[in-house]
Amino acid sequence: GLVERALASRRVGPYTLQAAIVAVHAQAPRAEDTDWARIVALYDALLYLAPSPVVELNRAVALAMRDGVEVGLAVVDALLARGELADYHLAHSARADFCRRLGRRREAREAYRAALALARQEPERRFIEQRLRELD
Repeated sequence: GLVERALASRRVGPYTLQAAIVAVHAQAPRAEDTDWARIVALYDALLYLAPSPVVELNRAVALAMRDGVEVGLAVVDALLARGELADYHLAHSARADFCRRLGRRREAREAYRAALALARQEPERRFIEQRLRELD
């Protein structure tokens, strides 16, 4: 398709890589069917071309799916420790989800509360509140 042709060209930029990531996700009927190794490789390339803490966060989620939740959590914790994503609710939400999946309920609740304090969109706030209720 279009994304494959763009990747085969020598003019690959951040938007091409983002489109390729979306395409890999779209090819999988379920999250567990996603080619996470390819997603991580695409995020590696995107980090090289357009480094940002948000790209690192997205890569951490893909790493968690490919290599295990502990691996993703370590990356998110390092990002939060650097302070660059301290005000980004999705970083705290990712940390909360990883902790929840690892059975670390207290840490998950703390991270969901931090995410809730930062989230502005009502649907996101409702989702986080639901996750908090599930942990009670």
